[in-house]
Amino acid sequence: MQSISSKGLSDRSLVALAVLNFFLADARDGLGPFVDGFLATKGWSPMTLGFIATLGGVLGMIATPLFGAWVDASRHKRMLIIIPVVLVTAAALWTLSSPNNASVFGGQSATAIVGAVIGPALMGLTLGLVGEQQFPHQVSRNEFWNHLGNVVSLAGIYFATVMFGLTGIVGLMILTAAASVVAVLAIDPNRIDHAVARGLGHDDGTPGPSGYSVLVGSKGLILLAVVLMIFHFGNAPISRLIAQNFSIQLGTPFRTTAIITGVAQLSMIAMALAAPNLIRRFGLATVFVIALLALPIRGAIAGSFTSYASIFPVQILDGIGAGLIGIATPIAAERILSGTGRFNVGLAAVMTVQGIGASSSNVVAGWLTDIGGYGLAYWVHGGIAAVALAAFIAGRKSIAPDPANGTSKPGDVSVTPGSASI
Repeated sequence: MQSISSKGLSDRSLVALAVLNFFLADARDGLGPFVDGFLATKGWSPMTLGFIATLGGVLGMIATPLFGAWVDASRHKRMLIIIPVVLVTAAALWTLSSPNNASVFGGQSATAIVGAVIGPALMGLTLGLVGEQQFPHQVSRNEFWNHLGNVVSLAGIYFATVMFGLTGIVGLMILTAAASVVAVLAIDPNRIDHAVARGLGHDDGTPGPSGYSVLVGSKGLILLAVVLMIFHFGNAPISRLIAQNFSIQLGTPFRTTAIITGVAQLSMIAMALAAPNLIRRFGLATVFVIALLALPIRGAIAGSFTSYASIFPVQILDGIGAGLIGIATPIAAERILSGTGRFNVGLAAVMTVQGIGASSSNVVAGWLTDIGGYGLAYWVHGGIAAVALAAFIAGRKSIAPDPANGTSKPGDVSVTPGSASI
């Protein structure tokens, strides 16, 4: 396995991986954050929208660990990204063209199920391309291109809506899906080390075991999953509620959601750029603490101020919290499971447990909004995140262990001088 420290983006497969992450930002989630604002302006209530999000989350939870084991065993990881992208795009177009019960519940359910394979497949593909040592830095690179793609996509959606209405949205969705497929196909399949991709750092020819039991067999993985479950229970509904609230007030769901989401994505780009240096200098545990601390502050600001201007600090903090968590989670899972051959299924199990928090929170948030308004929901969900911070501090040594090679400081990212550029 060749090191990427000196290659950067000069390698064709890594260029293709960057392009994939750029376009996958839009193609992997279908309507993504726009579904709430779009349906809210069509008369759908916060409680119903919360139920839809919960249903999708439950279906995704059921599918994710199965898909993680599938990714571990499969030597066709590129197809495990291509097929879901095509199906997710088709489901989103169905919802846009006819937003009735069948298309909304059916389309969002299908998106949740088939979309659940993309995350494990992308992480397995990344690990198989770059190896354990360069994996933390490549995760940051992936996140940078993903969030940059989100920002460009959001700007495109904003202007496409102004100029062409829903027709512009449809065109952009087809374009990003097609570009994602082309990018996947440009990755050289011979460059993917499938043993390394499943977390077998030293393959002796014996297949590494994959199974859901990996979660209950690892204290660090259990604690990581619990912390993320609490974090996502608090964090998941806030952006959705903000999009619903201001889309109804302003009557422009796509443009309003594009701005709201774009602020968070710009913040996430900054975090993707900063994360390698933060991890190297202060350690992985400190990055987790920063991410978890951002959410209680976010909830307090959202609950205290009702003006449109409040979305800027609220969504910047979303970018800090969710952005750093998105980078730190696979790095922590890889360290915990290094050498076991269970990386993809272990990460998928963690994603499943965090999905319990994210899914259940949507119904709770809808109920809180119905009985006490958006402010009550912001305060409750932001406050819950303090529990996640306390849980992490208690179990930080197991959740964010030192790198397996033991040759560097706690939290070090293996990056050669001058290779920190994305």
